[in-house]
Formats: sequence, structure tokens, C-alpha cells
Amino acid sequence: MRVATFNVNGVKGRMPRLLEWLHETTPDIACLQEIKTGDATFPHAPIEAAGYKLIWLGQPRHHGVAILSRGEPPVEVRRGVPGDDADGQARYLEAQVGGLRVASVYLPNGNPVPSDNFDYKLRWFRRFNAHARTLIASRGDVILCGDFNVVPTNDDIYNAGAWRFDAVLQPETRTAYRELLAQGWVDSARHLHPAGRKELYTFWVNEYAYRRNAGFRMDFILLSPGLLQHLVGCSVDAAHRGREKPSDHAPVWAELRRHIA
Repeated sequence: MRVATFNVNGVKGRMPRLLEWLHETTPDIACLQEIKTGDATFPHAPIEAAGYKLIWLGQPRHHGVAILSRGEPPVEVRRGVPGDDADGQARYLEAQVGGLRVASVYLPNGNPVPSDNFDYKLRWFRRFNAHARTLIASRGDVILCGDFNVVPTNDDIYNAGAWRFDAVLQPETRTAYRELLAQGWVDSARHLHPAGRKELYTFWVNEYAYRRNAGFRMDFILLSPGLLQHLVGCSVDAAHRGREKPSDHAPVWAELRRHIA
């Protein structure tokens, strides 16, 4: 079973690339981020025609997440992380897909530093970590997929010094990610590629950076502890970043030796 995550950076404009990727790689479950369209205007028909059942949480022009499945339909469990009922940003969608709990996650970027944006990022991260802890405590099989807007270590970016003032590299951001992993979540890419750098980049700021492979690793597939025994592969479909009118992110996938049901 292949589970994937893809920040599409606008699902309407990237639909040709999204459908191309789905056709070529056929993930069983795919989580999307930054769909950048409202619930009523999400273009679900082409994705359904490609063989996927899906749910989504939209927001006009900003953010937005979705969960796609080729097998069992995703059954919505939660929209948004708990702890702030006034937070209207569409950043978290959780569903049951057969025997798996799956979440599509888009953490705030947080720039500039310092700013209200950065404060919001840290508050959101704390709320997310608190909810993730309840998912670990459930002892079910859970996968968190998405753009976490954090570069965990200097080994996850081509030049940490050049980006040292960016929100994704700040000590507070990295600490929040370490606290998340300390709950027991397994960073699938790092588990299988503990020393890798360039082959794991998932984001490039522009085409020139992509051609030089001056990238960041910010898109993750995190597994609950019980799924680790099933993990057999994880990689990045980096070539899709080099196609016509691509997203600035590349899809990431993990292969599990088990079925959805």
C-alpha cells in the first residue's frame, strides 16, 4: 500500500500535474495541501474520474487540505485541530480509511520572524501536538501526512545559513517538531534514509533552485509506532517538480506492507 502527500499549491492550476502524478504513481491514499479553493468550488470531478474517492476542507485563495483514496472511501473524523474554535484557517483534515486513521496537515508558514504570523504558527503547532498525542494514545494505526513548514535539522536543507532567519528553521519550530516525534511518531523518510540529504528534498523556492537541487525537506509522512514494522519504502517524486507549471513542492510517498482494510 502506498500513502503519499503532495502540496499542490493551488489544485485548480495544478490539476494537469496532479492527475498526471496520480496516473503515473497510483497511490492508494493521497493527502493534498494548499488546495486554495473553497469547499463549493473544489474541482472534485476530475479526481473522481481518475478513480479516487475524496473529502476536502477548503478555503478561498488560501490553505485547504484533502484526502484521496483508491480503495475504501475516506470517512471524515475531524476538521481542524482542537483548542481554538475561532481559528478559521483550513489546515487539518482527519479521516478513517478502512483500518487506518489518516490526517492531511498544513502547518502555518509563520514568516516573518518575529510577527503575529510566527506566534500563530507556534500556537497552532502546540495545539496540533496536543491532538497528535491523543492519536498516539489511541494505539490505533495513524498516518500524519503533509507540509509541516519545518526544516528539522541542517541536514534537511541545502544551506541553513542562508535561511537562518526563516520561520521554518527557528529553534522554536524545530523544538515543536522534536516534541512531536518524541510522542512516538516515526518520520518515515528519515527512518529509512538516516544520512540522506539531497535525495529527500521536497521543496524548492523556484525553478533555478530546483535545477541546482537547492532544496528543503518540509513534507513528511509520520507513522504511529505500530506501522513501523510495515514500512518498506519511502521516497520523493522529485522529477514532478521539473515539469511544466509545477507546484513548488514534490510529492512524497511511503510504501507499507499491509492493506487498507
